[in-house]
This record gives sequence, C-alpha cells and structure tokens, in this order.
Amino acid sequence: MSEKPHNNGHFPWRAAALVSAMGVNVAVCLVGGYWLGGWMAGRMGGHPVAWKAGGVIAGLAVAAWSIARLVQKALGDADE
Repeated sequence: MSEKPHNNGHFPWRAAALVSAMGVNVAVCLVGGYWLGGWMAGRMGGHPVAWKAGGVIAGLAVAAWSIARLVQKALGDADE
C-alpha cells in the first residue's frame, strides 16, 4: 500500500513556486547562453549566429539538467 503525501494546504503554492522557478531557470539559462555565445563570437571570431545558437543550445542543456535537479529535490528523491 502506498502512502499518500501529507496535504497541509500548501501544495498549490509549492507547485506554483516550483513552476515559477523552472520558468525563471529556463529564461536565465537561455539568455546567459545567448550572451555567452555573443561574447565568444567577439573573442574567437567566426559567424556570430553560430556562436549564439550554440550558446542557446548549451543554455537549454544546462536548464534541463538544472530543472531535473530542482524537481528531484522538490520530490525528495535526491541521492544526497
């Protein structure tokens, strides 16, 4: 028999906070990747669009990893 989580009335607020944190996380990582790509284009040369696209893809990967860790901690499944 599975145990039900304790519902103390704060779950909707906790879920809203988690979703908000995920959105901010994605936005910051994407903007940071775009900025880093532009900075790298200025430092290394090459086509700025390629560097910025690479930065956005890297930012998306970092955001996915970070969100996975955030959800893992929120659900209490962290291996720490």
